[in-house]
Amino acid sequence: MFTVRRASGGETIVLSDEDGASAGPICRFLAYLTAKGYSPNTVLAYAHDIVHLLTFLTSQHIDWTEFSAERSVDFLLYLRSTPSKRRHRDWTIRLATQDGVAMPASLSAATINRVLVAVSAFYDWAIFIGAFPGANPIVKIKDRTSWRATDRHRPFLTGISRQEPEVRELRLKTVRRLPRPMNDLQIASLSKALRNLRDQSLILLMLNAGLRPGETLGLHLVDISYGRRRIFVRCRDDHPRGARSKSRTERVVDLHDGATLETLNAYVMGERPAEGVSPFVFLVGGTGKHREEPLSYAGLVRMFARACERADIREPWMTPHALRHTHATRMWEAGMRELTLQQRLGHASPESTRIYTRVSDAVVVAEYRQALGLSRDPSPADGEPP
Repeated sequence: MFTVRRASGGETIVLSDEDGASAGPICRFLAYLTAKGYSPNTVLAYAHDIVHLLTFLTSQHIDWTEFSAERSVDFLLYLRSTPSKRRHRDWTIRLATQDGVAMPASLSAATINRVLVAVSAFYDWAIFIGAFPGANPIVKIKDRTSWRATDRHRPFLTGISRQEPEVRELRLKTVRRLPRPMNDLQIASLSKALRNLRDQSLILLMLNAGLRPGETLGLHLVDISYGRRRIFVRCRDDHPRGARSKSRTERVVDLHDGATLETLNAYVMGERPAEGVSPFVFLVGGTGKHREEPLSYAGLVRMFARACERADIREPWMTPHALRHTHATRMWEAGMRELTLQQRLGHASPESTRIYTRVSDAVVVAEYRQALGLSRDPSPADGEPP
């Protein structure tokens, strides 16, 4: 049994075994990621992923330096049989054992691929510092599909560079899922369930500005320009609870709707703790011991979940990030160009933005209706939800 914990104010991630001894090489690798500027939450995710490797090695009674490409296949089979520890409401039909006990859900393909990426990165680091002899156990092979036509983003020099594209041999096929935007009824119900101006401002910034939750929590008071009706998303690493922007590129987001900045101003001027000296916009209120501290991501998730419960709209996929999906989908369906939407959302790759073009492609809809001989545009009166 291995445990992962934060130390030194949450900036250092420590991984230790059941006897309390730290896993030296793993901790050095995590410190390396921290030194490279990875966010604390990302380093924490790497630590939890590598716990799967350590657990497997312990069960096989082998050292991490003895891990090989042959044993990596057994590691993949181990991951496929590992139950998931994620807590969520189960909406699917489940198999049961003969004793009538429900079988636990296994790790998803996306989670397994992420674990393999973390393990591969660890061994790349070990090879780099000379701590592991030989090649990376997570073998990479030539990408035989690189010549195919695809809608996925490719670097500019693809096909020109002498470096051949490679992929991991150990990887599972994953589903390219569509983002799930919230509909107007769900948004209205959620808005009615919010209890204060702080929560309303948080929701509106993610819904009307398309901000990521970490970007919203990391806003400083100086990032808001009420006169120019815009906010500045800056790259900072100063949030005490690890919230930060995923992208390392700063951007400007204009807000010309009639509610977001007005609600935000009302919160800052009237509800935000006036005695607080923190530069962050969103602080913990109330009278508890955490008053005036910057709101954490866990606090945002709890607030959002409780509001959804009160509004009776709770769904497994409904998280604060769904508000960003909703904004992006609305902007695309309203006619915003793909490159413009990419800039507004702060996506580094156009492929990240392109997932919203698959939600409702206006050209596909128009040509489909033309093929059916329908001239007018569809409307809610046709039976579709608004």
